Amino acid sequence: MRIGLFTDTYFPQVSGVATSIKTLKTELEKLGHTVFIFTTTDKHVNRYEDWQVIRIPSVRFFAFKDRQIAYAGFTDAVKIAKRYHLDIIHTQTEFSLGILGKMIARELKIPVVHTYHTNYEDYVHYLAKGKIIRPSMVKYIVRSYCTQLDGVICPSEIVEDMLTDYKINAPKRVIPTGIDLEKFRRPELTDGDIRAIRDQLGILDDETFLLSLSRVSYEKNIQAIIKAMPSVLSQGLQAKLVIAGDGPYLTDLKHLVSELGLEEVVQFTGMIAPGETALYYKAADFFVSASTSETQGLTYLEALATGTPVIAHANPYLNQLITNRMFGTLYPYNQDLADAIVDAIITTPDMTQEALEEKLYEISAENFGRTVAEFYLDTIMNHEARRANGEFAPIPVVIARKATKTGIVVARKSIYLPKRILMKSTVRSRRFIRDLSKRIEKD
Repeated sequence: MRIGLFTDTYFPQVSGVATSIKTLKTELEKLGHTVFIFTTTDKHVNRYEDWQVIRIPSVRFFAFKDRQIAYAGFTDAVKIAKRYHLDIIHTQTEFSLGILGKMIARELKIPVVHTYHTNYEDYVHYLAKGKIIRPSMVKYIVRSYCTQLDGVICPSEIVEDMLTDYKINAPKRVIPTGIDLEKFRRPELTDGDIRAIRDQLGILDDETFLLSLSRVSYEKNIQAIIKAMPSVLSQGLQAKLVIAGDGPYLTDLKHLVSELGLEEVVQFTGMIAPGETALYYKAADFFVSASTSETQGLTYLEALATGTPVIAHANPYLNQLITNRMFGTLYPYNQDLADAIVDAIITTPDMTQEALEEKLYEISAENFGRTVAEFYLDTIMNHEARRANGEFAPIPVVIARKATKTGIVVARKSIYLPKRILMKSTVRSRRFIRDLSKRIEKD
């Protein structure tokens, strides 16, 4: 297959979505498929350095400073997609590149699937402090994007349930993102390396090393872990919490540590080099997360890949992942976190190699790539069968009919357009859409 992945974020930008896409590309190519990435430009990368990575001119998105929004180059993208003879398009964003991917799929008459990565209800407060988009509005925006999709990949049961509640009717399949196990197995890391990092962090042999590793933001709920530490220590346990990462909530967390007098117990490392991530996981006794905003959470998988058990807030995804006490401890309510940490320290059994190997294949990039490829094939066959049965209506005509009734308001509510376009008259907009639809119907 020749596959086009459309995403607003990709390396060298660092994010869970970028990592997931890179992993998928690598595994699909191992299976013999050809993968093209359609993404945004980045000042650290030559736009033309890789013929399989098509970078669309973009600018930084004001609400999320680490994200880009494409603003030009759409016509060229259509030409490139035609030249590459794509068999299927897989969008990874609901914004500019996702919309472009859907448009190209309809132009080429090929299926388009989508992975829903982010629970936006937990992030809309970043957009003008929630004054532009409220959480209750998210489902309508997502439902609008998911119209006319051939399939949706849900990284977890959480996402599947959420999209079902949003009344998304496209075929859905739960496919958890896998990880490159070799990045975390790291057999070359010795006991001496682990001892050295613990010494560097000031963690003694009889102290439990609790690791929090993530973007330091409010929704990650790291503050709950810090607040739980006094109760953990009151049980007579010797434990230290290391918070690795950086983000907008770092200063607030440092103030919280100071207020609770935990300077000797909690320390911040800031960002750590990607090459050291596995070392931190291996050195830790437990990976701890109190986040309730994850649709999946690759850090859970990374921890398990190094053989480190997890302590986390229970959800449907983790209930399927943490199937044995040796893999971790889950707690149902925020107030149970301290007890969960204490219970895990006292009662967690050692992982057996047999159980760990079985779990590792389950979360592997190899399994992830094969499962997604199977979904592509199912989707392509279903798409062809529906086309043979004449089930597809010309999508631009449907859009034109709606736009003719409501005019430019449709465009205003659906996407962000340059001011000069929004100033065009409603009559002119109707005529343009109507003429475009007629041309498409003749083709």
